[in-house]
Amino acid sequence: MNPRLLLATAIAVASLTACAKPSAAENTKAGEAKAAPVPVAAAIAKPAAGTPEARAIDALHKVNPGLKVDRAIAAPMPGFRELIVAGQTLYVSDDGRYVLQGNLYDVNAKKDLSQDTMATLRREELAKVPASQRIVFAPANPKYTVSVFTDTQCGFCQKLHSQIAQYNALGIAIEYLAYPRMGPASEDFSQMEAVWCSADRGKALTDAKNGKRINAPRCTNPVAMEYDLGQRLGLTGTPMIVAPNGMAAPGYLDPTRMKQWLDSVAKQ
Repeated sequence: MNPRLLLATAIAVASLTACAKPSAAENTKAGEAKAAPVPVAAAIAKPAAGTPEARAIDALHKVNPGLKVDRAIAAPMPGFRELIVAGQTLYVSDDGRYVLQGNLYDVNAKKDLSQDTMATLRREELAKVPASQRIVFAPANPKYTVSVFTDTQCGFCQKLHSQIAQYNALGIAIEYLAYPRMGPASEDFSQMEAVWCSADRGKALTDAKNGKRINAPRCTNPVAMEYDLGQRLGLTGTPMIVAPNGMAAPGYLDPTRMKQWLDSVAKQ
């Protein structure tokens, strides 16, 4: 069972300003890819037996024993645990009987509480990715730094990259992470590995987004790890733009709109 199809069916909605990931049917050869040179991140250790968190995880494993839980904490509503699995937020009753899939909205506070939890996970996990594993385009003294999961073949990713100078002029640093949306067995994936293995990664990424083929010797690279991380952090399409506080933009934003969005996020 696909871990993103937790309860028999799941609704996958891609932003109209992002390039959608391929369906599972389009990516059936993913398991044939080479082992990742940089290991992917592990899910959390299982909580102590008998705790509500452990019962919640056990309940999910009755649905699919292969599911990896990235976070298991007390939910904002009594009697439930909040879990993050494959970029989705789930709520499991403390007795392990009921599972709810979807966002939890606080009517009084007018706030999506599920997004707060996802933002925290994004912020913590992205902090573990060193600058050496990113491709950075930054002004001298940036006001904002965003992490962007990108793909060389996505039209909106190409559009964003063509405006790098404008983002930088507005004080926005772009730090790219790899998300070859066609999957590990694809030519897209191999090309992104070649970009990250190039002597001049910035130039190689620009060339790749302009349709040029990149040739570089194989090397230890973070593409597989970053691809896995994007899935764990709720990516539904590229580019996924993540603010310093872990909030994700709805999709591609032009330089002016990104600055406005970052200003509003900073005030929250």
